[in-house]
Amino acid sequence: MDERKGKYTTVSIPVTLYNRIKKLIEGTGFTSVSQYVTYVLREIVAAHEEARYEEPFTQEDKERILERLRRLGYL
Repeated sequence: MDERKGKYTTVSIPVTLYNRIKKLIEGTGFTSVSQYVTYVLREIVAAHEEARYEEPFTQEDKERILERLRRLGYL
């Protein structure tokens, strides 16, 4: 195995999904189902990692919540 490509493992997916992806990537720049699946998974993982570091509420959300709590007598 070429060291520049890194190490790989096998992940199983249903044959029907594999066939759908194979058809989906026809005529695109993707040369294999594995290449496409790797691309999609990288995008999803990156989005989840990015979301992990985002604040769950904006400053406006926080102010609205605090105001609501004040009106309800909790603050």
